[in-house]
Amino acid sequence: MTKKTYAALLRGINVGGKKVPMAELRGLMERLDGYDAVRTYLQSGQAVFTADHGDEDSLAAELTGAVEEHFGFRVDVLVRDHAYLAAVADACPFPAADLEARQLHVTYFSAPVGPDRFAEIDQGAYLPEEFRLGDRALYLYVPDGLGRSKLAEQLARPRLTKGLIATSRNWNTVRKLVEMTAPPA
Repeated sequence: MTKKTYAALLRGINVGGKKVPMAELRGLMERLDGYDAVRTYLQSGQAVFTADHGDEDSLAAELTGAVEEHFGFRVDVLVRDHAYLAAVADACPFPAADLEARQLHVTYFSAPVGPDRFAEIDQGAYLPEEFRLGDRALYLYVPDGLGRSKLAEQLARPRLTKGLIATSRNWNTVRKLVEMTAPPA
């Protein structure tokens, strides 16, 4: 099987007591069979690697188990390949080139989500903040930043994400992961 490049997105680490040092995560992943060219990005749970086995779901399950065994707590992991990451970035419904990274975020989901899941949210009540759905992703525009966003608060309610793994990244990280997973030129 040919090696493929993936990004692993770890949810909710290095906040709330779930400390996962990136150097330690890299070492853990390098020791896993078939994982090569492991690199991390920032301290918030992104790793890029190549693998010659599995698919996104099986690699995510393998990494989830390895992290839990090594660190002693469960961390949800999503794994996505370059084609998917690039497609999400390309499909952005907001004028990303004109926005600051703190204004635009993507929440990646473990499964497709339909508009009915978020139907109870009156988007007009939160303007100028907005969200749009994509392929296993939600694009969130928050002009004053995520920390001040009332819409982000509503979108994160457990009943809206029930049954899903959901993890968000700002636009700089979205673009960087596309770049880091790109095939060599």
